[in-house]
Amino acid sequence: MTDDEASQTTTDHETIREWAEERGGRPARVEGTGDGDGGLLRIDFGDQDDDLEELSWDEFFDEFEDSDLALVYEEDSRFSKLVNRDAA
Repeated sequence: MTDDEASQTTTDHETIREWAEERGGRPARVEGTGDGDGGLLRIDFGDQDDDLEELSWDEFFDEFEDSDLALVYEEDSRFSKLVNRDAA
C-alpha cells in the first residue's frame, strides 16, 4: 500500500471528531506556539505533554476553519497531522 492509499484528507468536522474519539483523541492546542494566535492545534491522544491545553470541539473547529486547515489521517492508526488546505 502506498502512502497515498494509506492516508486520507478531510475537512469534515464530523469525520474528524468521530475518527479522533474512536481512538481516544480529544481536541487541544499547544500553548505558547503560533504566530499571534492561541497556539497550534493538535489532537491529544493522552500522551504526557504539559504544554497541551484541552479545547472544546467548537473551539477546535473555529480555529480549524479560521486557519484553513485539513486533517490528514490514517484510518487504521492514530497517525494524523493538520495541514494547510492549500497543501492538502
